[in-house]
Amino acid sequence: MSGAGGRGCGSPVPQRAPWSLVAATAAFCLVSATSVWTAGAEPMSREEKQKLGNQVLEMFDHAYGNYMEHAYPADELMPLTCRGRVRGQEPSRGDVDDALGKFSLTLIDSLDTLVVLNKTKEFEDAVRKVLKDVNLDNDVVVSVFETNIRVLGGLLGGHSLAIMLKEKGEYMQWYNDELLQMAKQLGYKLLPAFNTTSGLPYPRINLKFGIRKPEARTGTETDTCTACAGTLILEFAALSRFTGATIFEEYARKALDFLWEKRQRSSNLVGVTINIHTGDWVRKDSGVGAGIDSYYEYLLKAYVLLGDDSFLERFNTHYDAIMRYISQPPLLLDVHIHKPMLNARTWMDALLAFFPGLQVLKGDIRPAIETHEMLYQVIKKHNFLPEAFTTDFRVHWAQHPLRPEFAESTYFLYKATGDPYYLEVGKTLIENLNKYARVPCGFAAMKDVRTGSHEDRMDSFFLAEMFKYLYLLFADKEDIIFDIEDYIFTTEAHLLPLWLSTTNQSIAKKNTTSEYTELDDSNFDWTCPNTQILFPNDPLYAQSIREPLKNVVDKSCPRGIIRVEESFRSGAKPPLRARDFMATNPEHLEILKKMGVSLIHLKDGRVQLVQHAIQAASSIDAEDGLRFMQEMIELSSQQQKEQQLPPRAVQIVSHPFFGRVVLTAGPAQFGLDLSKHKETRGFVASSKPYNGCSELTNPEAVMGKIALIQRGQCMFAEKARNIQNAGAIGGIVIDDNEGSSSDTAPLFQMAGDGKDTDDIKIPMLFLFSKEGSIILDAVREYEEVEVLLSDKAKDRDPEMENEEQSSPENDSQNQSAEQVSSSSQEVDSVDQESSEENSLNSYPESLSPADMDNAASISASEQTSNPTENHETTNLNGECTDLDNQLQEQSETEEDSNPNVSWGKKVQPIDSILADWNEDIEAFEMMEKDEL
Repeated sequence: MSGAGGRGCGSPVPQRAPWSLVAATAAFCLVSATSVWTAGAEPMSREEKQKLGNQVLEMFDHAYGNYMEHAYPADELMPLTCRGRVRGQEPSRGDVDDALGKFSLTLIDSLDTLVVLNKTKEFEDAVRKVLKDVNLDNDVVVSVFETNIRVLGGLLGGHSLAIMLKEKGEYMQWYNDELLQMAKQLGYKLLPAFNTTSGLPYPRINLKFGIRKPEARTGTETDTCTACAGTLILEFAALSRFTGATIFEEYARKALDFLWEKRQRSSNLVGVTINIHTGDWVRKDSGVGAGIDSYYEYLLKAYVLLGDDSFLERFNTHYDAIMRYISQPPLLLDVHIHKPMLNARTWMDALLAFFPGLQVLKGDIRPAIETHEMLYQVIKKHNFLPEAFTTDFRVHWAQHPLRPEFAESTYFLYKATGDPYYLEVGKTLIENLNKYARVPCGFAAMKDVRTGSHEDRMDSFFLAEMFKYLYLLFADKEDIIFDIEDYIFTTEAHLLPLWLSTTNQSIAKKNTTSEYTELDDSNFDWTCPNTQILFPNDPLYAQSIREPLKNVVDKSCPRGIIRVEESFRSGAKPPLRARDFMATNPEHLEILKKMGVSLIHLKDGRVQLVQHAIQAASSIDAEDGLRFMQEMIELSSQQQKEQQLPPRAVQIVSHPFFGRVVLTAGPAQFGLDLSKHKETRGFVASSKPYNGCSELTNPEAVMGKIALIQRGQCMFAEKARNIQNAGAIGGIVIDDNEGSSSDTAPLFQMAGDGKDTDDIKIPMLFLFSKEGSIILDAVREYEEVEVLLSDKAKDRDPEMENEEQSSPENDSQNQSAEQVSSSSQEVDSVDQESSEENSLNSYPESLSPADMDNAASISASEQTSNPTENHETTNLNGECTDLDNQLQEQSETEEDSNPNVSWGKKVQPIDSILADWNEDIEAFEMMEKDEL
């Protein structure tokens, strides 16, 4: 996501002024106010800004140069193995690969970045390569959304800057709209995707065969995400305005109109996924992150680029709903579109980091500062923003594919405020990228931010967006060869000229918004935001907003919730929460009974909770019971995950690796705990016998070293004892299943042998075959290989790296390999298939941290429901939880699904209540399964 620049702040825009009169710039001139005031941070010197800008240029050269040298014409670079990623030649990564179309994706996505970074000669060479080598007629199924924002947007951005350079008279004098012709060709290839009754596009299309034909291998999908259908208008409208072919803008407008019409009327929110044929919402949770994000962005920017008031009206209507229901400063939590006071999940995804930047464009600075600061504190804790994190800022999904959204919001906040604090934030981003993500062949995505392990992946958006925003953050106006304020950024940070607003306006603008809702125009901003109001004369304004949030990540249970406090002030008694429940408390048992929840004592001493909706005292109590059961399910799942041991890291620190290769390893439930003790460092040596199942015949070889052992034929603990007796200081067990990798298999946690394992004092880690082969290959090539066993990757040795850099011949020896994630883990009690399994979770477990002696253990059971009752069972654990402990008053009506339901009434038809409960249960189950 990205934003628009603007000029002309001196004059407000007249209400509903013709867009042609204001030159598409004044409405969002906010971002040009770079020196309105100065916050508490010390100003950064011009010299330091230039130094950081030059550092960004060098980083881009490292990424782009390695792509061109090792990957082009492939779509993307695999930076660990120094080769190109070609669709069909690498193991499938699922939907992620839908961005790859064998059309040199990274080169096209990087075109306008080259111009922004003042690399005009490289840009001219890149355009020639695109025209000469890129084929858009490949028999490959691609994502309509990704192809639009990356390829179509990249071609249009390249065309926009090519004609700008041609007008300047020095470069691109030979250019004759060739990129635009390619964009038009691609646009026509995407149009068949819109062949639906709703006008919403299919999510995928075959570049050669289109939709539905047998050879197309697509066209059977029924669902698409809201962002996928709602992030087309900028590129398609620009294509229409550039070429005069109105069909593209018409199709994109029709899709946006349909989404607006299908919004939930009482909440004015949209869901995550929608049926492209019926318009029914498939996933009814709503937020500002994955699946919806750029839909909101494009409504606001379509107003900027096209000057159509209806887009601003729609955006303002949605924004009001977002701030009413989703925004819980500094958090942004998903809710149900039909019950917007009910949180749909207790974690946030990384894509919402774009939202503070969008709020800057809207002119709503305070919540932008708050959310950005919260995200920055998460980054300072984990070095990068995890793909998802909980409301108490623990890692939910540990990956980080080098996303640029946070850098984007940092840039826009700096442009809006001039606060040098955001320059320091950008400096931190640069340092972390170089320190943790930089590898010899580019920059590698983080497989796990907790361990620092890498993934063999460098997405095209990293070059399209990250370096663009970081460079612009530190650049002065004279550092850029054109006026950036004359362009709007697409969601992929491609540049479209604002003069398109007055070009080829052959499409009759129709204010369709008024057909759907009554709007109060007094709530809408039709003028340029007043900087004196946005930025009070207090120079410490932004700092005063950030200050209360500086320790928010370190707090054990930050709630950040307002609604509970409001309910207490009103005198209402909050309902029983899962984290407070005690099975021995008579008052709690009475409350359960009132909510229709039964407590069943099992023979093994555990306790099971079951809810029968028809046994609740009232519909309000039944809803409280449903929420209680949902919290129990989430609490149980969360604590089970916490009881699992986190992954560990094996870092190769000897020449020529110097710590740049980090392998994710599975831990052991015995031996030295690396999270509590200092890491173990040593050279590796293979044990004999290699399986380590008997006394070692080469103890002198493993004495004082880390032994390499093969999995199989005996217990993990037996292997550990044998190498420990031979004098090894640690052990690495390598999977005997050739080709295995945690890319395709869950990471092992090695369990004991059912006996006392206190005698094992050395650390033991597990590597799959693919990761283990990296160490074995290194041993064969370099003989002396030193590794570091730790709970997370350590900083590299700069002195040793400097020595390496002084030897050019070492560059070719710095071979990295694909790394391993630990998003899911399981335990093998014995390292052979016939062995008995061991569970990480034993019971009984505590129900309440307040009363450990009286706690009862709870079992986990599946949720079930039938036409006559809402039946849920769950297991409990008690500790500080990241659940939303709010009292949510449900008074909304269900216009779309059940107009007769009113939760404010005491008497209600049971069928209506059950239908609503089932809807919530389905949404909750979906939350457990959904992915970014």
